[in-house]
Amino acid sequence: MTEEEWRAFVSAGTRTGKLATVNADGRPHVAPVWFLLDDDGTIVFTTGAATLKGRAIARDPRVCLCVDDEAAPYSYVMVHGTASASTDLDDMLEWATRIGSRYMGAHLSEQYGRRNTADTELLVRVTPTKVVARAGVAD
Repeated sequence: MTEEEWRAFVSAGTRTGKLATVNADGRPHVAPVWFLLDDDGTIVFTTGAATLKGRAIARDPRVCLCVDDEAAPYSYVMVHGTASASTDLDDMLEWATRIGSRYMGAHLSEQYGRRNTADTELLVRVTPTKVVARAGVAD
């Protein structure tokens, strides 16, 4: 896929991302996340600071996010990158509301935005360092 194609692919519909982080003992950890792609190409999501994801990102910012289409002919995008976390509640509310709109609809966006904005949450931005994108794997 071209950059334009993979950006459109990860932004389409309500596909969740599967976020891989590195545990303290070096083992991988994968968890689903709701996310958005910012105009600058960063992946944006929220997570609890005390979750395994949140603690792993604070300790080791290396991550990989995989987004896939589970229907034939199957396609996927893997975004390898470096995560940074913020506790800015105004920024977090804006993004959590936008993310809520994508996954739950505009009518519930404010509810989900407020629910996912708290001093116990993190706003995470993943800056891509490498993107692997394949369309039509089964073709």
